[in-house]
Amino acid sequence: MTNVYDNILGLIGNTPLVKLNHVTKDIPATVYAKLESYNPGHSTKDRIALHIIENAEKKGLIKPDSVIVETTSGNTGFSIAMVCIVKGYKCILAVSDKTKAEKIAYLKALGATVYVCPASVPADDPRSYYEVAKRIASETPNSVYINQYFNELNIDAHYQTTGPELWNQTDGKITHVFACTGTGGTLSGTAKYLKEQNPDIKVVGVDADGSILKTYHETGKINKTEIHPYQIEGLGKNLIPGALLFDKIDEYVRVNDEMSAYRTREIALKEAIMGGYTTGAVTQALIQYANSHEFKSDDLVVLIFPDHGSRYITKVYSDKWMEEQGFINNCFHNYDEIFKTEIIK
Repeated sequence: MTNVYDNILGLIGNTPLVKLNHVTKDIPATVYAKLESYNPGHSTKDRIALHIIENAEKKGLIKPDSVIVETTSGNTGFSIAMVCIVKGYKCILAVSDKTKAEKIAYLKALGATVYVCPASVPADDPRSYYEVAKRIASETPNSVYINQYFNELNIDAHYQTTGPELWNQTDGKITHVFACTGTGGTLSGTAKYLKEQNPDIKVVGVDADGSILKTYHETGKINKTEIHPYQIEGLGKNLIPGALLFDKIDEYVRVNDEMSAYRTREIALKEAIMGGYTTGAVTQALIQYANSHEFKSDDLVVLIFPDHGSRYITKVYSDKWMEEQGFINNCFHNYDEIFKTEIIK
């Protein structure tokens, strides 16, 4: 029998590359998107959830009655909850209040206990989702704290899977890879593998306006004056993750909420790819990068699209939300023509 699996976890990895034909038409390079939404949990975080939990099992750190605890902006939580269902573990997750209601409902539907924490507080504040997860882990018997921000297995998961996949899928012709950085594991592990194959491959990280990662990469210092609230989930940080290998990243591009939202919607309209908010962010980063760097016709660029747009229907795909942010008038000058809705009475 072919294409048959013992359980849903067998579907993790080996996600496809799809050529972008319209949103990148002004860039002379060939640009592909790696659609991580093809993982069963619909995001790249499936890779780290399975890798970290199975590594803990091999080390005897997880028992049949163990509780898995983690901090998440949503996607890691989905993946952990999915793995826990298959393997029979309980799951407790701490999320920020930037996380939309449908994501929280999704986590609960997968059996997770969810704690919602304020996003506007410093990382070391006891109310932050980082500190809440650590406290829960310390107070819960037989708990295992995934700690994706400081877990080297976050990097290793992508070193073992995403990096080799990109190298093989492009027959080693990849010249640039772009990825959003939150924990940093996706880009760090991928970059580590690709740089070992060809050190000339350019690795570009994407940061959010309101985050400290770009400046830290360039100066080695944290500039707290840069920290301010922003809307993009799973991108940027107000702390420096231990799972982020800055020495593997050649350059950072910083993007804002508005243009990232516009690109997300544009990708759906022009490429028929329903990606998450970070899909627009990484595409916007490529466009900004192309304004100051020269691409050649034989360059092969890969953008990692981390997740699926179904988790953002009431956010970036919501006309009402876009209007509330003031994005529609600025980005969609012919809004009524593009998003016309006919109501039959």
